[in-house]
Amino acid sequence: MKEDFLHYIWQYKKFDFTNLKTTSGDNVSISNVGNFTQLAGPDFFNAQIEIADQKWAGNVEIHIKSSDWYLHNHERDNNYDSVILHVVWDHDATIFRKDNSEIPVLELKSYVSQDLVDQYEKLKATKSWIYCENEIKNIPKFVFKNWQERLFFERLERKSLPIENILLETQNDWEAAFFCLLAKNFGLNTNGESFLKIAQSIPFSIIRKETFEVENLEAILFGRSNLLESDKEDNYYKDLKFRWNYIQNKYQLEEVFINSVQFFKHRPDNFPTIRLSQLANLYHRHQNLFSKVISAKSIEEIYQIFQISVSEYWQTHYNFDKVSSKKTKLLSQSFIDLLIINTIIPFRFAYEKSLGKETSEENVEFLEQITAEKNAIIDKFKSVGITSKNAFETQSLLQLKNEYCNKNKCLQCAVGLELLKN
Repeated sequence: MKEDFLHYIWQYKKFDFTNLKTTSGDNVSISNVGNFTQLAGPDFFNAQIEIADQKWAGNVEIHIKSSDWYLHNHERDNNYDSVILHVVWDHDATIFRKDNSEIPVLELKSYVSQDLVDQYEKLKATKSWIYCENEIKNIPKFVFKNWQERLFFERLERKSLPIENILLETQNDWEAAFFCLLAKNFGLNTNGESFLKIAQSIPFSIIRKETFEVENLEAILFGRSNLLESDKEDNYYKDLKFRWNYIQNKYQLEEVFINSVQFFKHRPDNFPTIRLSQLANLYHRHQNLFSKVISAKSIEEIYQIFQISVSEYWQTHYNFDKVSSKKTKLLSQSFIDLLIINTIIPFRFAYEKSLGKETSEENVEFLEQITAEKNAIIDKFKSVGITSKNAFETQSLLQLKNEYCNKNKCLQCAVGLELLKN
């Protein structure tokens, strides 16, 4: 038994309201159970309850045992002086306020059906992956679809937090913030943090000024990533190093410690050299990139914007000094899809939010046109009967697993509530 189950019982009135009595034998009549809050202080605010023919308006605190009141030191906290009813599963101690007046106690277990308790215990029974893995496929489609939509927007809200933080650092320059997080996602999981620090360490005003020469952009990105620190015979390497030294002096760029970018375990097309060249070419081609992705009306427009390859040198190289067979090395559609999911849609959402607008239907439609993501979580959902047709659905499932299943928040989840209801 956990308190979240008691919160559920009280909030949704899943107990017998007839002949309620306190542990002292006083009649209890409930007009309003109050508003559930997960902030500091009592669990339910502004309840309206009649106890022994006396009407009370105040707060309700819920515990498994009455003695938990003292275990949590509520007797020392002024926030609990306004508690009018202590709701517990087991009454094992008399509870007093700071003024020594006794707090009425309602012991819930006498008023809750055993069927509901059994259903809760079944839901919380140990499973190999998630608690509802045997039942989730039976949830009505209407309920699950609505829940997925809410999960999707919760995930967007979470993804918008880093954007808000970077906007503060960039004095609300959306183009600069977009550059930083786009660079992070160009680096994927292995080099993402290093790419982010590289982007943050370069004032975006410099990127704006140098976009007209792609070699200068490559020099800045390669220089900041510590890829131009040794001596090589390669002429292109020497040219980039010369440009980097000149730009450092021109803009008085200070030295910044950045972890070395990683090549290990990457396919060659994901080498940091290739991704940095693609990023440089992207900003060489599109000087107002953020404005363009914000104004895009179709996913085809975004695909067109990101039809970017590497510089000529990198078409025949993966590393300096090592020639390889020629390859254009365009951004693949699957990589662009990752950028849309993890950068472009969150930025469009955050920007619309900053303007006081609801997120546009286009954002949902974009993700509905992207193939479902493939990863261990999505594969596991498929094994328990939940399949996904597109990225909108996979994003919602990732939110469900990470923020609800992993945190055992079954009673804040529409799936868990539906299973208990039935």
